[in-house]
This record gives sequence, structure tokens and C-alpha cells, in this order.
Amino acid sequence: MNVTVDGYVAAPGDDLGWSGPPSDEMFQWWLDQELAGTLSLYGRGLWEAMSSHWPTGDQRPGATPAQVEFARNWRDTPKVVFSSTIDEVGWNTRLVTGDAVAEITRLKAGDGGPMRVGGATLAGAAVRAGLVDAYEIVTHPVLVGGGTPLFTVLDSWVNLDLVETRTFPGGVVLTRYETRR
Repeated sequence: MNVTVDGYVAAPGDDLGWSGPPSDEMFQWWLDQELAGTLSLYGRGLWEAMSSHWPTGDQRPGATPAQVEFARNWRDTPKVVFSSTIDEVGWNTRLVTGDAVAEITRLKAGDGGPMRVGGATLAGAAVRAGLVDAYEIVTHPVLVGGGTPLFTVLDSWVNLDLVETRTFPGGVVLTRYETRR
């Protein structure tokens, strides 16, 4: 998840302008993470943002080789969107309108590979249910003062082990944690 130093994934009004375009190095890291996953789980808001750009991202003028690969991988990777307000999805995607925690629990019990959860509300539900094994937090050097927080109220503490830190151009910092079980 991209986040501000003060802990928000979106500024007031769902403004994402604070994150700006990623550096080539940062974008390559995101691509590598996406290529390593076998299933992407999206909440409605992030799904709408991603599906408004990536289905044709490889056809846009000036698309870099990494952007072309990201777009193709995005279309090809199986996805699940959790929403009760949209009616249809495309691009190798399945819509779930019911209980997200029950479905993520079912998916985790399967024998598939790594899943990635995107969207603050969906991720929050997965965190509260104890379904998240690792956190990749990409912190941008900006304070926005309000908006959508990365983490909302938890029922109990989640203890983490720091397993990686990395700095990208522009002062963007990755911290990766694994859940201590």
C-alpha cells in the first residue's frame, strides 16, 4: 500500500495526487511484486482506479517496457473484486458481493500461491480477521492531514517483524513486515 507519512492512503476527497508518478525503480519494484502474485484481491475503489487505466496501459503512447509488462500481467492475473455496488467486472476478474473475510479465508485455505490485497477497506477487514501474513508499506514523504487512513480500528494488536527496508528516489521508503504468529 502507498501511504503518506501521517498514515493516509488517500487525502480528503479520495485525492491520490500526493503520490505522484513513481520513479522507474519504484515502478519496477511494483511490477516485480505483481509478477510474484498469483491472485489479486481488490476493494471497489482500487478496482475502479486500476481498471480505468491498466486494461489498455500497454497501448498508451510513451508506455515504458515495464508499463507494458505491468498492463499485460494485470490483465492476465486472476483477480477478485469485493463489492456490493458494482454489477460486473472484466479482465480475468471475479466479483464477490458477499462476505469478504469468508471468501479470503476460503482462498487462503486453498493451495494457490501468494495473494495480494489492495484497497484500504478490504485490507482493513483482512487485517482484523488475522488473514494478512505480510505488509508492504510504501511511505511517501508527504503529510496530508486527513483522508482515508491505512489502518483503522483493530480488535487487538498485530505484532510484526521487520524483514526489509528500501529507499527509492524521491525519499519514498518501503518497509516490509511479516506478521508474528
